[in-house]
Amino acid sequence: MIHKEIKEKIKEAMLAKDQTRLLVLRNILSSFTNELVTKKRKPNEELGDDDAFGVIRRLTKQRKDSIEQFTKGGRMDLVENEQTELRILETFLPKMMSKEEIKKIAEAKKTELGITDKAKSGMLMSGIMKELKGKADGSDVKAVVEGLFQ
Repeated sequence: MIHKEIKEKIKEAMLAKDQTRLLVLRNILSSFTNELVTKKRKPNEELGDDDAFGVIRRLTKQRKDSIEQFTKGGRMDLVENEQTELRILETFLPKMMSKEEIKKIAEAKKTELGITDKAKSGMLMSGIMKELKGKADGSDVKAVVEGLFQ
């Protein structure tokens, strides 16, 4: 389970005196606890892998948004810090599908649902995201779907 793995990695980071990694790992663990409380479970329970990956994905999305904002603001010092944290977070996520793999599935789903015009691209996007839950980045799926209607 990813929850146990994070706890072990915290110990390793403490022993290695890797402050950045330790900070990120503690942030993940804190987010897991918040998720447990939100789901009306006890804070000392462990989060299942699906929920844990969801939390980590949310944290990576926050880092990407921060990087974008800091870049616009010209704060490259903060961008570097966020990128380092993002790389650490991404090590705990399963490998995402490439756009080529997504495109194959998207084309099959488009045929399956009989979608021929761009007006129903939202329905196609929804169908693909349900099928690829957690295996593909939403922005990649969106780009592939938009590419199918050009």
